[in-house]
Amino acid sequence: MEKHTDPRNHATCVAKNGLLRFDHIVRVLRTFCRYFMKHIGWDETHFGKMGSYYINRTFFFDVHPPLGKMLIGLAGYMTGYDGTYPFLKPGDKYEHHNYWGMRGFCASLGSCLPPFAYLTVLELSQSPTAALITAAVLAFDTGCITISQYILLDPILMFFIMGAVLSMVKFNRQRYRPFSAPWWFWLVLTGVNLSGALGVKFVGLFVILLVGMNTAWDLWSLLGDLHLSLIDFGKHVLSRVFGLILLPLFLYVTIFAVHFVVLNKSGPGDGFFSSAFQSRLIGNNLHNASMPEYLAYGSIITVKNLRIAGGYLHSHWHLYPEGVGAKQQQVTAYLHKDYNNMWLVHRSNDSDAQSGEPDLVRHGDIIQLEHKETTRNLHSHLHEAPLTKKHFQVTGYGINGTGDPNDLWQVEVCGGRKGDLVKVLRSKVRFLHRATGCVLYSSGKTLPKWGWEQVEITCSPYLKETPNSQWNIEDHINAKLPNISLSVLKPHFLEILLESHIVMIRGNSGLKPKDNEMNSKPWHWPINYQGLRFSGVNETEYRVYLLGNPVIWWLNLVSLGLYVVIVAVASLALRRGVQLDKRRIEHCRVLMEGGGLLLLGWLLHYVPFYTMGRILYYHHYFPAMLFSSMLTGITLDTLLQSADLWLRPPYSHWLLRGGQAMLFLAILDSFYMFHPLSYGMRGPLAHDPDSTMAGLKWMDSWEF
Repeated sequence: MEKHTDPRNHATCVAKNGLLRFDHIVRVLRTFCRYFMKHIGWDETHFGKMGSYYINRTFFFDVHPPLGKMLIGLAGYMTGYDGTYPFLKPGDKYEHHNYWGMRGFCASLGSCLPPFAYLTVLELSQSPTAALITAAVLAFDTGCITISQYILLDPILMFFIMGAVLSMVKFNRQRYRPFSAPWWFWLVLTGVNLSGALGVKFVGLFVILLVGMNTAWDLWSLLGDLHLSLIDFGKHVLSRVFGLILLPLFLYVTIFAVHFVVLNKSGPGDGFFSSAFQSRLIGNNLHNASMPEYLAYGSIITVKNLRIAGGYLHSHWHLYPEGVGAKQQQVTAYLHKDYNNMWLVHRSNDSDAQSGEPDLVRHGDIIQLEHKETTRNLHSHLHEAPLTKKHFQVTGYGINGTGDPNDLWQVEVCGGRKGDLVKVLRSKVRFLHRATGCVLYSSGKTLPKWGWEQVEITCSPYLKETPNSQWNIEDHINAKLPNISLSVLKPHFLEILLESHIVMIRGNSGLKPKDNEMNSKPWHWPINYQGLRFSGVNETEYRVYLLGNPVIWWLNLVSLGLYVVIVAVASLALRRGVQLDKRRIEHCRVLMEGGGLLLLGWLLHYVPFYTMGRILYYHHYFPAMLFSSMLTGITLDTLLQSADLWLRPPYSHWLLRGGQAMLFLAILDSFYMFHPLSYGMRGPLAHDPDSTMAGLKWMDSWEF
């Protein structure tokens, strides 16, 4: 008996085999080209350095969760990188350092994006052509290629986002086989990818929201199934709670547990965290340290603000500029350990004990704080603060401890009574200015360049107790007092987990544009208005420029508009009862369900950036671009498949095949034209007729 094969299955197999060969070529190309870029590109200065920190087990601070950097460090460690390269600035050569493992890891994850997108669109549309269009759009996009071939978090983040979306779509296809092995596999894999996306960047919250909304709709549909008992519905709810909430949460917390175990040595991130947090870091002056228990006159101290990332009380020789209060010495909060954080504690009458046991400082005492390096006193007056205009300015004034009555501060132990001693590290202390009645305060605001972008210190007339006005004594040096061990101050895991998240969130919100720094706008991104220099500026330098393939990005933008129009027309037709054949009805279903899911993903990964006050960059759009590209595949395929609406066979078939051929040729030709942006270029800039990019600067805002 002759066996018949479904032509759609045959087309699917052919397309899959073609995609595998195609993807192999793409991987080889990307790996081959990697060896010609032996220089640092853009944010490799940060994330390559952080990979080195993991190899050296050195603690650092970053505004993103740790998974991406941990994986970069692991890739470097497994391929023989020793963690010694300094990663100073873009354009520096790697020389003999073994960097290829970290770059190869990121490139490998980036090369997974086209096949992931292919499989996702194939599941949503059941159209190999739509899937192949999507894969081609991503494989030949110069932006995706550039961002995937450097040591960056973006390819890792996009890998987990696409993994989560693919797993979710695969899980949805198992709805008629509940609680089977494939059903559990895709459910658990979705949860794993969600924890991975969030573990790399907080942007992963957007794909969590997408999966959450899809799950809520899925459960709502199950609740309306009268053939499903409430007990079975409860099983569905609990299984999703396990796979999409509890499992990702457990894995996310585990990532931080590993992070804290690996980074156990003191490093550049110590100052962002509390004194108790620092006491667990080997090499930190508080680790297994001992120091005098109570504050005394004549002691040398550092004073740390209790606001997370509030910083150390700090001063330096620089003065406030003209027009910013009194032109006296700057007093700031500084987030790092530094000699300029040291202060001497004096009595108000400058008569510290010279022999024997020094007197201890008590609640209610009037003191002076003299800056150790510059010998100026901590001072305030009625001039307004630089940024917080309703507060008073704090300065360094006087010389060798000699000043005026505006240098006097009253020590107040929070919750204490008159005569209570000030305990090092444990007492929460406030400093009340005697002359004005205000309280020493860390505003959390970043000063301009004249203040070295350190944190503003003010004297607040509002006396309510807040972490901004509370301080603790961290370092304490006094040879005349006995020392005690500080090991009892080490915090437990949940405390450091909570503190690290507060620091990351505040660090993110504090990323404001600096003077003359380019701040990309969200409306720039879909139109490919402006790219990003990865390395090199002039003709003699090796230049790489992050810019999406203009043809592809503008095609994505046009497809978004076409999608809205097509869905609106289809909805009107269905509403008016227009008779459609099964193929048209299936096209409408794919557009509304599959396309709707992708449109929602694009909106969730794009629109929130309009509400963000932090500095934004062009590369923030790339997760949204993934969804836009998948939507392009479905939209253009539906449009081409509708050729028979305008022409009769065989002309409609010719139009379909001709349109597909022109589309793929346009993608390939545009990649050929703009590929030097990704793989690097030397010589004249684009405005020069002899440049490799001559005639291709289609927008004045492009900087190549």
